[in-house]
Amino acid sequence: MRLRNVKGSRDEIARNDYVIKNPENNRGSWKEYFGNDRPVHIEIGMGKGKFLMELAARNPEINYIGIEKYSSVLVRALEKMEEAPLENVHFIRMDAEYIPMVFSVGEVDQIYLNFSDPWPKDRHAKRRLTSRQFLSRYDQILKEEGKIIFKTDNRDLFNFSLEEAELAGWTLDLCTFDLHHSQYLPGNVMTEYEEKFVKKGNPICKMVIHHEN
Repeated sequence: MRLRNVKGSRDEIARNDYVIKNPENNRGSWKEYFGNDRPVHIEIGMGKGKFLMELAARNPEINYIGIEKYSSVLVRALEKMEEAPLENVHFIRMDAEYIPMVFSVGEVDQIYLNFSDPWPKDRHAKRRLTSRQFLSRYDQILKEEGKIIFKTDNRDLFNFSLEEAELAGWTLDLCTFDLHHSQYLPGNVMTEYEEKFVKKGNPICKMVIHHEN
């Protein structure tokens, strides 16, 4: 998918109070940043923010951080936030590869991965957000028994993700190849992509995993 550059998006991100500048400075002190002891959940590759903001509105007792590397996409989330501000949501513009530099051991309670880039070529497998390389990074920041929740419409990526999780020693807590026709649908929050795929009749795959240290 070709991302259209949004003129002025970097400037808007730089001056927006909902975007965390120099997030590495908060490593090990995210509770102090939020000013409370609430759990911290993050979404990696949050897109335009629909999923994260709806989740945050439903769960004010949880702190949420959305991570997005594309300025032209993040700025759309900021527009949504201006329309309906939420105090328990903030954003970081960064590549997920550097996530251990921003969060310390056990600082994150839950990670959401939604409709991540499938990187279909085999030589790019390690770039997939559910690869063993990325699972190792997540393991560095998740609290003990912390969970990763992954949704996709891409069956090949989902099968790959299941294999990677098993090879990396993660425990599978939930797995469905058709979320919207399963017992796991109640309480589901949809992303923009999910809404489009469901309207087309595409089955949505979902897995939940955790790693015991």
